[in-house]
Amino acid sequence: MDRLIIDPEFRDKIPPLTEDEFSLLEENILSDGAVFSPLIVWNGTILDGHNRYEIIQKHPELTYAVHKLSFANRFEALSWICKNQLGRRNLTPQQKKYLIGQRYEAEKMANGGDRKSDQAKSVVQIEPLISPHVTRAHIANDTNTSESYVLFKM
Repeated sequence: MDRLIIDPEFRDKIPPLTEDEFSLLEENILSDGAVFSPLIVWNGTILDGHNRYEIIQKHPELTYAVHKLSFANRFEALSWICKNQLGRRNLTPQQKKYLIGQRYEAEKMANGGDRKSDQAKSVVQIEPLISPHVTRAHIANDTNTSESYVLFKM
């Protein structure tokens, strides 16, 4: 069995399953005898598949696959987690809003952070910063929302 890392920040971006949902997932996996959806990892850290990994640890006889992704930094990985969840889950409006906001924050940091912050001013940038407005516009377009929706904090 692969020893994978569970990063609490990554795990907590994903809305948790209810006990019933987890039990049903475990029952389905055990019935199949394998985990059909691969665990998605970056640098040995799980991005998607935390529940499946928990089930695998309880039942090491299960077969499974690991799919490795590559990102330049953890902010790109966080953005991918949010985007992936938005594309595949039945989310409440609050969960959707949260994930969009988290994706915006991650992409903003991946692109150099907030230009007004002391942190951004003190770091020498190798590449030019991308405007937070451009990031908001991109995410708003991608999620069929408005820039104000992307920026609005709950």
